[in-house]
Amino acid sequence: MELQAEYVANVFKSMRQEMRKAVVGNDEVIELLLIAFYAGGHVLLEGVPGLGKTTLLRTLGEAMHLKYSR
Repeated sequence: MELQAEYVANVFKSMRQEMRKAVVGNDEVIELLLIAFYAGGHVLLEGVPGLGKTTLLRTLGEAMHLKYSR
């Protein structure tokens, strides 16, 4: 169980670092997005144009090797 928790923590840290490369200054949003994703929850990103919402989701998809389309 301890090894599994350590593995999940390492994957989480790796994902967070990868996303920080593309999305600067939104550390809290990145962390909350990853927590919701791993918990199987839903996320609603709201804001004016130009805040990086699309970039954030595209980066998440790339980091997880998922297909992203708008």
